[in-house]
Amino acid sequence: MTPRQVITANIEGARPPRIGYAFGGNPARQNDLTWAGCDHGIATRRWETGDFEFYTDIWGNEWFRVKGLSQGGEIHRPLIADWAALDQLELPDLANPAHFASARQLGQSDTDLFRVGSLPGWPFAICRYMRKMEVYFVDLLTEPERIAVLHDRVTTLLEGVIDRFGEAGLDGVFFCEDLGTQDRLLMSPSLWRRVFRPLYERLTHRAHTHGLKVIQHSCGYNWELIDDLCEAGIDCLQFDQPAVYDMPALAAKLQQHRVGLYSPCDIQQVLPTGDRQFIEQQTEHLVATFRTGFIATRYGDLHGIGVQPEWDQWAYDTFARVGGLTADPA
Repeated sequence: MTPRQVITANIEGARPPRIGYAFGGNPARQNDLTWAGCDHGIATRRWETGDFEFYTDIWGNEWFRVKGLSQGGEIHRPLIADWAALDQLELPDLANPAHFASARQLGQSDTDLFRVGSLPGWPFAICRYMRKMEVYFVDLLTEPERIAVLHDRVTTLLEGVIDRFGEAGLDGVFFCEDLGTQDRLLMSPSLWRRVFRPLYERLTHRAHTHGLKVIQHSCGYNWELIDDLCEAGIDCLQFDQPAVYDMPALAAKLQQHRVGLYSPCDIQQVLPTGDRQFIEQQTEHLVATFRTGFIATRYGDLHGIGVQPEWDQWAYDTFARVGGLTADPA
């Protein structure tokens, strides 16, 4: 099987001869995926004040973070500080075909890797920062009409981006939208189903009309929405904390829906321990549990979670040893 076929089979839970590997950027590691984005060229700014770094994002929000710690941060000034700005809101021209030359080049290439388009977000992930998260959660209950307008505008823009990746001939799209804390959802399942599931269905349907697989990154404990996410059209779930779940139960549910899992060795309960035997045992358990449809990867900010590169290498070596890598003649 080619790498593209291997990834497709793992996403579909089709019991391929080996797991998938997503370890781009390191030629010593197996990698089955290649990526393209929206080359919009939107300028962002960064500046420092004391112990803090400030920066803007492509939407116009202003962020801040403590220097030398995590790569992300928190919203300092949201784009829509007052609903009066909604009527004048100008979203970036992300769906402009001129921004997708590299995606078209990738789609027309002879690579046998699985080709993924990276989306700039998803409605909840984008809109919650435009209002600031704690304000946005109140808005969901008190300003449903304005929220619906904002959601529709962002969803329409994302449909256009998905169209560009589909027209380019890619194999899938990837987005990030965290839905949970360590032990519960960020909102009630009923609220998610009422407000967000229609947006998911709208966007996944758009992707599927192009033959694109939809991969969602989501941190936290999302158990109460797993069925909904799968039914709404998500083809593969990218979790960095699989150990927060009852993993056999999660594996059974994903297999029922023919949805894959894309995951590193758990980044909170396992990798940060620095215990080689434990890391290797838990990595083996992860592969064995999700073997019918699994893509192994690494976490992109090892420093941010207090993990040494050597510990990450133990996990990779275990993925390579138990994941059936030699079973693929390609």
